[in-house]
Amino acid sequence: MSLKEYKPGTTFPGVVGRTPETSSPAWPEPLRAKPGAPNVLFIVLDDTGYGQLGCYGSPIRTPNLDRLAANGLRYSNMHTTALCSPTRSCLLTGRNHHSNGMACITEGSMGYPGANGIIPFENGFLSEILQRQGYNTFAVGKWHLTPAEQISAAGPYDRWPLGRGFERYYGFLGGDTHQYYPDLVHDNHAVEPPKTPEEGYHLTEDLADQAIRFIGDAKQAAPDKPFFLYFASGAMHAPHHVPKEWADRYRGQFDDGWEAYRHKVHQKQLDMGLIPPGTELSRHDPDVARWDSLTPDEKKLYARMMEVFAGFLEHTDHHIGRLLDFIESLGELDNTLVMVISDNGASAEGGPTGSVNENKFFNNVPESLEANLKALDDLGGPKYFNHYPWGWTWAGNTPFKRWKRETYRGGVSDPFIVHWPKGIRAKGEIRPQYAHAIDLLPTVLDALQIEPAAEIRGVAQSPIEGVSFAHTFNEGKAENRHVTQYFEMFGHRSIYHDGWRAVCPVPGPSFAESGMSFGQMEITEEKLRELDAHGWELYHVAEDFSETRNLADQHRDKLIEMIAMWYVEAGKYKVLPLDSRGTQRFAEERPQLTRGRQRYIYYPDTSPVPDNVAVKVLNRPHSISAEVEIHDGAEGVLLAHGGSTGGYSFFVKDKKLCYVHNYVGTEEFAVESDAEVPQGKAELRFEFEPTGRPDLAQGKGAPGRGQLYIDGKLVGQAELPVTVPLLISLGEGLTCGHDAASPVTSRYEVPFAFSGKLNRVTVDVSGELIEDKEAELRAIITRQ
Repeated sequence: MSLKEYKPGTTFPGVVGRTPETSSPAWPEPLRAKPGAPNVLFIVLDDTGYGQLGCYGSPIRTPNLDRLAANGLRYSNMHTTALCSPTRSCLLTGRNHHSNGMACITEGSMGYPGANGIIPFENGFLSEILQRQGYNTFAVGKWHLTPAEQISAAGPYDRWPLGRGFERYYGFLGGDTHQYYPDLVHDNHAVEPPKTPEEGYHLTEDLADQAIRFIGDAKQAAPDKPFFLYFASGAMHAPHHVPKEWADRYRGQFDDGWEAYRHKVHQKQLDMGLIPPGTELSRHDPDVARWDSLTPDEKKLYARMMEVFAGFLEHTDHHIGRLLDFIESLGELDNTLVMVISDNGASAEGGPTGSVNENKFFNNVPESLEANLKALDDLGGPKYFNHYPWGWTWAGNTPFKRWKRETYRGGVSDPFIVHWPKGIRAKGEIRPQYAHAIDLLPTVLDALQIEPAAEIRGVAQSPIEGVSFAHTFNEGKAENRHVTQYFEMFGHRSIYHDGWRAVCPVPGPSFAESGMSFGQMEITEEKLRELDAHGWELYHVAEDFSETRNLADQHRDKLIEMIAMWYVEAGKYKVLPLDSRGTQRFAEERPQLTRGRQRYIYYPDTSPVPDNVAVKVLNRPHSISAEVEIHDGAEGVLLAHGGSTGGYSFFVKDKKLCYVHNYVGTEEFAVESDAEVPQGKAELRFEFEPTGRPDLAQGKGAPGRGQLYIDGKLVGQAELPVTVPLLISLGEGLTCGHDAASPVTSRYEVPFAFSGKLNRVTVDVSGELIEDKEAELRAIITRQ
């Protein structure tokens, strides 16, 4: 007897009698996908430029992505938003980034509808749509789509992955994380990595393992149920971390420099037919030193930084290959719609000289060649948070100019691969049609023959703003349906319309030509009028693919039309106001779950508190007080905030009370007690009192006096000549009772958990500090 089913909400078709023998059962029909529905796999690379994949002309080996291209399609005219969170919001919603409130990354949100970092529920995610169509939905890797103030254990969780239609999640919620000491979340709770770096741990491998496990878990229970996997490993973003043997595969291969790389890649792109015949290589960027002008030490350092990046990319491709092989072993790869994209162009966050600690960029701290050379042999390992210099960024975006954060094509034109043998007849072909990140969602729905949702969980849905390019899958000469697209990032603007691009660069075509660095120009009303009158450039990209010939003077009427069109789009999609500030935006005050908070109480054995919701101690007086019981020489961390890239730690070691401030990984400033911590109950306290003003533009936080107290008695003090100015650390939050992930200080090894009894740690930012007149007098006498 076959089971009778009926659609939920319809009339029960069975019979309900007085007893089972006079009754006939029927069951609500389970939610099932259409028979034969394809799986969907988004592979989102980070900070990967147009000229960095093997199948886009790069010498870096990416055999697994190349095989997708060889058996599928490469798109030569795909566009993103120039930054990660904004692009990712476009991929998953089909709406423009300002429509999603994502003018910037979540940490740079502002109190305006197009910039508040809060993706409206009326902009449904692809995961929410496909879950209602009978799909399993999994997200693995980088998220970076939850408001930065909402990623702690206090939630709210409705904008975490599981709140936006994903059934399972494993990854990190922020913008980047240490590849050896990641800040991990499993579903809705924080977890520790399964291994240590010494045991061979690397995040990319772990993410691939989890993705395979999610799929395997579901397929063994329901083999016919399709899945949507959003796989965003976070690799190629800094830190460029990879085991040494992978970087060593490229030993010596970049010794001829970034100009040589560009010329070789450009020629290969022409030979592949990836870029139109006659496409010129964009000019030598004024912000990039010529390779032959560098010293031997600089060449050695910069070449090694690129070797590490190349090894990192090949390593990432290898683990993507493991995921693809697993799907193939299930017999599912041919019926999996795979889309591979980068979230923006190659990144310039390493600065002109590269960096061994990207946190310096976010704190406006200059790099030191001498210090970076000392790190040469350890680049790629867990000790540093490294990123290559601008020259390799510029080369990575061949044939275009500029890079991530800017809306020239170098920032917004990205590699894009589609692979779906069951649905696409063409193999190894190139598609030149214009497309944007907002087009992926409608294309998937079109290919799967699914109508956009009218409502999701009772919320009426906004119109999808992207357009499907599924019609190009089997027709290389199909019409281009995406005719107009605006761009804006940090006040840098551009617009595409029907083969033309107008660009208004901020602060200028380059930092050298503008005389200003990133984020230095403030867009006032007067400045905006000046930019609109004289700052726009015009390119006929239908004939000048790489934006090399500025036609603004020859086609003034066309330029004026394009500028006006940009403002129409800006009004339609909530782009204004324009804010050209850079890292300063990270210091803006944002809504917190508890208003006006001046005392923060932390408890041991709790989850790490993300930096965005942890107490803000930078550049202000504060105290840290711990209630402890010491027995048998107990020691360990009382409170730690940050990691090897910067932060502070308050701890007991060798019976002494200690505080260390790690200034962006370059120098440690310590205060140590001159008395031993007594046995039994005690209150241990650190106080910081600023003695000067911060200089944020120069990467210097407020200097100050650090003092240690035991039961209210001053037991140690020292001057801190400089502190972290803007951002404590990258991807490592605050922990109580131990130091998680990478160590804040070299004075101990993690986790250095406190071995006594720790009741709580209170951080007070009200400015109320202990006044010990007797101790102050002793200190004055001592300094005479």
